[in-house]
Amino acid sequence: MGKDRLPPLRTLLFFEAAGRLLSFSAAARELACTQSAVSHQIGWLEADLGTALFRRLHRGVALTPDGVRLYEATRDALDGIGDAVTRIRDRRRPGVLNVATDFGFAAGWLLPRLSALRQLLPELDVRIVTMQNAIDLRREAADIAITFGHGHWPGCEAELLFPERVLPVCSPAFRASRAPGEAIASPAALTSLPLLHLESVGPAAWLSWGDWFTLHGLPMPAGGQELTFNNYPLVLQAALMGQGVALGWSPLIDDLMRDGYLVSLMDQPIQTERGYFLVVPNRRKPDERRDRFRRWVVEESRGDGDRKLRS
Repeated sequence: MGKDRLPPLRTLLFFEAAGRLLSFSAAARELACTQSAVSHQIGWLEADLGTALFRRLHRGVALTPDGVRLYEATRDALDGIGDAVTRIRDRRRPGVLNVATDFGFAAGWLLPRLSALRQLLPELDVRIVTMQNAIDLRREAADIAITFGHGHWPGCEAELLFPERVLPVCSPAFRASRAPGEAIASPAALTSLPLLHLESVGPAAWLSWGDWFTLHGLPMPAGGQELTFNNYPLVLQAALMGQGVALGWSPLIDDLMRDGYLVSLMDQPIQTERGYFLVVPNRRKPDERRDRFRRWVVEESRGDGDRKLRS
């Protein structure tokens, strides 16, 4: 096929997102467009190729054999473009280390420690790239990532920093007015309190309120007192302002709880097999800057764990 017969790059970007997320709705949210725009682009591509690329299901979509073939080729091509862009950017900004993470980890753990990093490694220029959606290092122009998940990212090496430990938290004033005492009597007592939710694109990678109630053998409350936000710092800000109860992830809430800005409503956290991992793409060339940053993050995370054991 000549270059004049290749589909437009915009259409392939729509197709790749839909194929990766297996949802036109999730792809639309990621691409900041409407679901109908995604459907239109996929429909045009299927008509142009003369074959179905997706099977429409009750919930989401599934790739057909032709869809899988095109998705793998598109993904590999975009990975190649991403590698080339990263190399060009690295040459233009040779002293910059690009670190990808989510809003919550950046605000709750990384940013408060950057001054210590600057003192230890003053020559290291760190650029923080934040996003709420899942981080795909095959596509992002990042040297290293601190991201949440189960620990498996294709083509990457991952090291666990913090397991997922979750507690319901609120402001001291909220607890004093709505749930007096050091902790509430039972998880069922939370069903009557206003809950603060973190919005998810597609299935939530992290523990949701629905998961929390299920793990305690309770149905999700019917609602009516809920607020939903699209990034975690906003969830915590609402909790600090006394708007309701948030799910608090360690270590993102540890400093706020230590300083008394947030308090827990339960004594025992829920721990899952997920967590925050330090992730490095295998294809990246050796980089002393990245290795030094990696060692610093690992040492800091272990120090946090030691301090919690002593407290």
